[in-house]
Amino acid sequence: MSDILLLVQKCAHTFSFYDLASGQALQHVVLPNFPHEFTVDPARERAYVGIFGIETAWTRGDEGDTRIAEIDLSARRLLRLLDLWPYRRPHGMACDAAGRLYAMSEAQDTLLVFDRPREQDVPHLAVPSGGIKTHLVTLDAQAETAYGIHLLSNTVTRFHPRDATVAPRAVMPGPRPEGNALSRDERTLFVANRGDDTLVAIDTATLAVGRRVKTRRDPNRIYRRDLPDGRAQLLLTNSGEQSLSVFDADTLEELHCLTLPANPTALSFHPTQPLAYVSFQDDFVRELDLQRWQFVRQIRTLREPDASFVLTGA
Repeated sequence: MSDILLLVQKCAHTFSFYDLASGQALQHVVLPNFPHEFTVDPARERAYVGIFGIETAWTRGDEGDTRIAEIDLSARRLLRLLDLWPYRRPHGMACDAAGRLYAMSEAQDTLLVFDRPREQDVPHLAVPSGGIKTHLVTLDAQAETAYGIHLLSNTVTRFHPRDATVAPRAVMPGPRPEGNALSRDERTLFVANRGDDTLVAIDTATLAVGRRVKTRRDPNRIYRRDLPDGRAQLLLTNSGEQSLSVFDADTLEELHCLTLPANPTALSFHPTQPLAYVSFQDDFVRELDLQRWQFVRQIRTLREPDASFVLTGA
């Protein structure tokens, strides 16, 4: 039994399996063009990969794809393609504890829901997000509340992911919000604004914007790391200056900043060890020691590694 890194390689159009002990590629599953975000079901048996269909959220000349790839993680193969038509560019992806699948159509600002994704070919429910150019979606632990992050309306909305009669509520945290993470108690949503390089804390009950601090240039993602003593840290990948900054989640004080060898695209944590796996646009995933804050090794990948997930004991 070994630990496997699941990895989308956006511009190689693959979903891949890498052995973490050796760094060797075990399997490349070829997908339709430009897979992007993915989620893993609670049983750790399936991955669902959104086929975005265009290279970036601002690519011109194509409307994007309307499909989700279902991957069998044991057999390491593509099982089938779920159909979202006419909803395009699935990006934000999530599974809840009950195994339901959620996919955000960035083109139509609509959350598509599959109650039984292994049995359904099409979603049974569509819920409007309440914003424009909804790039990411975050669910609370009970999947009773969703937060949509909207690149073009410059808003964050709170809405019910399975009840379209609940009107979305909106707040403007700053220009071009994108990176986001809930606090452990889910009372705070942390949001990074790429337009003015700020990190803000939003009260999830009132949607009031509280503390606001300056970040490094162009923070595009936030990842929450829970520590054994009950504290938490926020790791921000900063595309504008190729750095990774670490903030205390309680005070929003910057604790560390690492200069990176290339532009970071995504990050995932090892579930049992103090390690993170950072994807870079120079076609490497690098292993980051979270105690020494140093990169300790690297894995050569195919073109443009992106979202990842560590599957233990596979």
